[in-house]
Formats: sequence, C-alpha cells, structure tokens
Amino acid sequence: MARAIWTGVITFGLVTVPVGLFSATQDHTVHFHQLQRGTSDRIRNRRVNQRTGEEVGTGDIVKGYELAEGEYVVVEPDELDEIAPGRSQTVDITDFVDLDEIEPVYFDRTYYVAPRGKEYLKVYQLLRTALAEANKAGVATFVMRNKQYLTALRAEKDILVLQTLHWADEVRDPVKELPELPSGRADRGKELDMALQLVDALSGPWEPGRYHDTYQEKVRDLVRAKAEGKEVALAEEPPTATNVVDLMDVLQGSLERAKSGGGQAPAPAPAKRKKAAAPSGKAASKRAELRELSKAELYRRATEQDVPGRSKMTRSELIDALAATGRGRKKPTAA
Repeated sequence: MARAIWTGVITFGLVTVPVGLFSATQDHTVHFHQLQRGTSDRIRNRRVNQRTGEEVGTGDIVKGYELAEGEYVVVEPDELDEIAPGRSQTVDITDFVDLDEIEPVYFDRTYYVAPRGKEYLKVYQLLRTALAEANKAGVATFVMRNKQYLTALRAEKDILVLQTLHWADEVRDPVKELPELPSGRADRGKELDMALQLVDALSGPWEPGRYHDTYQEKVRDLVRAKAEGKEVALAEEPPTATNVVDLMDVLQGSLERAKSGGGQAPAPAPAKRKKAAAPSGKAASKRAELRELSKAELYRRATEQDVPGRSKMTRSELIDALAATGRGRKKPTAA
C-alpha cells in the first residue's frame, strides 16, 4: 500500500478535513548506473569542499545565499521551517474557481488526496461532492519540504485530486518568448476544410491505455539486444518539413491514410448493407437523427450497442454503423 508523502488538513471556511497526499504517477524511465569505461566499476558522487577537496558529511552542510562573489548569508534548515509555523500542515482553500478557467500551462504535478481515517469520510465526501456538482476547483496554498505551492483541489469520480500549479510569474508569455507566431487564424478555404476532415477522421475517445512510451520500449530492446549479442535496430530519420506548395497534396494523402487505417490495425468494418435506390422513409429519418448528434454522443450510443471497432471510427462511420444495426436510437431508460 502506498505511503502518504505529506499529511495535514484541508480547510475551507471553518471546515477542516485531515488528509494525506499520495503520488498519483510513477516513473517508468529505464535507469542506468554510471560505470568507468572498460570496467564494471560503479561511479559514486561525493560532496566535497571546493577549496580543500575533502569530503563533507551531510550534517555539516548548510544553505548559503550569495550576496556578492564569495559573500554568503548562511541559512540553517531549521530556520526555514520556523518561518512557516503551522502552514506546512494546512491546505487552506481561499477561493473556488471554474475548473475550465485554469489554463493547462499552469498545471504541474498531480496527487491523490485521501482522508486520514474513517471518521473523516463524511466531511471528505461532502467536499468532493460539492466540488463535482459545482464544477469548481478550490485554490489553495500549502508548504511541503520547505517550498510553498499554489494548488487546485478538484473532484474526480471517487476521489479528491490536488494539482500543484505554477505561479503566475513562472509562466512565460509566448508572444514575448517565441521568435515566430502566426498573426491570426488560418483563412477559411479548401486547406482548412480538409484539415478539419483529417482531425475528424483521426478523432476518437480518450483511452490512455492505447498510448505507450515507445522510446523506453526501444531502450529496453537495446539493452536486451546488447546482452544477447544481437544487432541493434537504428531509428528512422525524422520526416522532412511540409512544403507549403504541396500542402493540399499532403493533406489529401493524410486523409486517405487515416481513412484506410494509417498503417495501424484497421477497425472492423461495420455490417455491410445491400445497396438500394433510395433509403426507406424510416431509415432516412433515423440517419437524419444520427447526423444531428455530436461524435461523443454517437460513440456513446455505439458503446451501448456494442458496435465493433467503434474507437477507431470517424463520425460518418459511426453514423453508418449505427444506422446499419437498426438500433441507432437511444435506448429507453427504465422508469
């Protein structure tokens, strides 16, 4: 079972909830040891005095802030704790904001929040439900490991999640920092229409399990191949930049590739239908109804009807598949 990396209380108004923070993610990077070339001897890092070259124990190390060259203000670790008494144990919510208003660039790390005992479940669930129904995030600050964090507390299905945020002065202004940016939106035309078709053809539901860190997989393959004395496969060269002159041809080729499966395992085709001179009135009505729905709603109905290959289908393919099943209409809910 995971251990809390921080314990304290969440406060909003006069309500207090004792909680613990738990890391929501874990690192899957392949880690290497440092060795001296030609040997199996490990390389160790040591803390040494820059002037004398002698090793220094951790108990003899203090923090120093440089005022001028060679002139430092020395700060003891305990002194940093003393200037934030109590605050290191409190997540104090001061505001509630619409979750959609926080720009993604502000989000940093994610932690799960759990109550520190069964006796706090009711208050914990009260806060979680209130945030969920209001679609709000609680903005708060707290101190962990001698660093103050700005955070957003939000609700997920069964749990509260705390996400650390960057401070406003840590977020760079792209207009000032980036050398080249377009002055406005792309003009309406065939290129934009085809780009939108390509986006639609490649659209699907968010399924995080479909995505993998292929670089780390290649690193493991490299290690395995070298251990077995096999030849190492080289990476492909990166693609060349798209020429503006050939943009329409590239878009058309991309769209055709996406519709054909793009080299990936093709989605199972929807049930074939016999061609008719014209659809019946009932079928035409059903298809017209389906065209009024968003792709998300079409996918939800396809899930209800267990349409095979739905996760890789475009919007038009979902319409065809639902119309072909004869069950495209929404299932009636039980009274």
